[in-house]
Amino acid sequence: MITTLLIANRGEIACRVMRTAKALGIRTVAVHSAIDRNARHVREADIAVDLGGAKPAESYLLVDKLIAAAKASGAQAIHPGYGFLSENAGFARAIADAGLIFLGPPATAIDAMGSKSAAKALMEAAGVPLVPGYHGEAQDLETFRTAAERIGYPVLLKAAAGGGGKGMKVVERESELAEALASAQREAQSAFGDSRMLVEKYVLKPRHVEIQVFADSHGNCLYLNERDCSIQRRHQKVVEEAPAPGLSPEIRKAMGESAVRAAQAIGYVGAGTVEFLLDERGDFFFMEMNTRLQVEHPVTEAITGLDLVAWQIRVARGEALPITQEQVPLIGHAIEVRLYAEDPDQDFLPASGRLALYREANAGPGRRVDSGVAEGDEVSPFYDPMLAKLIAWGENREEARQRLLAMLDETAVGGFKTNLAFLRRVLAHPAFAEAELDTGFIARHQEQLLPAPTALPPAFWQVAGEAFRQGEAERVRGDDPHSPWSRNSGWRAGLPSETDLHLACGDERQVVRLRGTAASPIQLKGEQITLEQDGLRRQHLAIRRGENLYLEWNGELRSVTRVDPIEEVEASHAHHGGLTAPMNGSIVRVLVEAGQKVEAGTALVVLEAMKMEHSIRAPHDGVVKALYCTEGELVNEGTALVELEEA
Repeated sequence: MITTLLIANRGEIACRVMRTAKALGIRTVAVHSAIDRNARHVREADIAVDLGGAKPAESYLLVDKLIAAAKASGAQAIHPGYGFLSENAGFARAIADAGLIFLGPPATAIDAMGSKSAAKALMEAAGVPLVPGYHGEAQDLETFRTAAERIGYPVLLKAAAGGGGKGMKVVERESELAEALASAQREAQSAFGDSRMLVEKYVLKPRHVEIQVFADSHGNCLYLNERDCSIQRRHQKVVEEAPAPGLSPEIRKAMGESAVRAAQAIGYVGAGTVEFLLDERGDFFFMEMNTRLQVEHPVTEAITGLDLVAWQIRVARGEALPITQEQVPLIGHAIEVRLYAEDPDQDFLPASGRLALYREANAGPGRRVDSGVAEGDEVSPFYDPMLAKLIAWGENREEARQRLLAMLDETAVGGFKTNLAFLRRVLAHPAFAEAELDTGFIARHQEQLLPAPTALPPAFWQVAGEAFRQGEAERVRGDDPHSPWSRNSGWRAGLPSETDLHLACGDERQVVRLRGTAASPIQLKGEQITLEQDGLRRQHLAIRRGENLYLEWNGELRSVTRVDPIEEVEASHAHHGGLTAPMNGSIVRVLVEAGQKVEAGTALVVLEAMKMEHSIRAPHDGVVKALYCTEGELVNEGTALVELEEA
């Protein structure tokens, strides 16, 4: 009997498991680190237990604390999610020893698949096709050289104890083997505490096709079709879809039956995934088995109409699988993308910070978003940077692709960089539309998928300026009467009313001049701004959060801010101590004298321009070396006013 379930995880998978548990009337228990105290999965749980710490090793990886949390909360069962301890046999044993139920396979099955070398030996005995390779205990260079010669170059070195691309090297020729082996062994030791390697034939232009299997404790085991996960970056999945495009019913059946044999060979119970390489001829080879629920399980749910978490709970209760192999549905097509906090322009460096803006795609038929965050949440640098998964279903692949593109267009994230625009470029690429898939897809199309940054066009700046002016006039006026932004428009005798806005987007700066009397071809309504140009009318998302404008432009959400020209000039000249006039005006006060020591932030000179006073402040502690202005003097923009020497 399971009435209370503890989820030993965080983020979107914890929220996903809770959703099904609540639908089944099961109380949910969240665990959290000190910095996850107010995280979404904690807010959505019935009970929350603080594990303390910040890093995973101080919180989510502490087996004793997780067991204690389950007992304290009255949970009879623990769901591991994925990552963290989900494939840790010691965790599964500890749960069983504590008299609790593990929503995963037996510890013996996890052990069997925990070592790639041992797993391949088991699969070979079970008649599961293997890539030609060496999976033995001897780890010297000569053994690997002999094996590579027998297999034939190119070969792939892989860590025996783990995955995720760590300890993995492609070796094109014999002269590269020694260095590649040493490097891979170091990576494996660092990542997994185990330097053992195996070597396999490197399959050229392979597809990554995996089979979802499910087994109960009554001897039943079936496969729930396949998923194509070929779109990868450094062996990490980016896009997943089901079924695999172009896969014949005969190959699907052969792969599915091989996956079932693999599961049965290790006495598997629960949800698991058997991963295969599929070559251009239709031959497939076992790679590994993931003894847990996969990140990409929603695409399988979409084409079968099944709830795999509900199946996990029912199997853990001792129930038999509810359908037979012949009854497994295959309806339509589904595609999933992973939304990450990362910067594609900086080699996908993980990002962190506060989610200043988070807008999910609209709900509707064939649309699903699995998320673990909400606007205002903090994204920590300690954990996986995945924010959400977007899943679209359609009656066919093209319908699913177009629906997912629309969902990406509706999604808005602000506060840090994400891979949102990159995902859109992948889905929109003609080769993806034609299902020309293999694991080298991203590398092959890198120029189109990761284009070099280009300067933003004048139209972008004009739209941004109008969005600020039309959307925030009243709020801006009330903020600070001494700010240059407090006046909504300028006035000059005999000329149209004008406003100058100093805007910044990334490293780019622009002064936008807005005329207030002419009818603008740019109109803001709510959070959509319309630009009419050359007979075409286009809509762009334009969302304000505080001082930031998030403006969609060519499929990418840009963060635009208004900048104070004085602060900009002060910052730009801080390196050589020169402070200049940010605009034309007159000096109304000189507040310091040569030789005077000042602190950062001290007002040095007061400039009047457009009937407003602006203080020129010290950007750092220092000594006034020279004054180049006097009270009452008229100065032009860029005129040197003060020279400040660092203390």
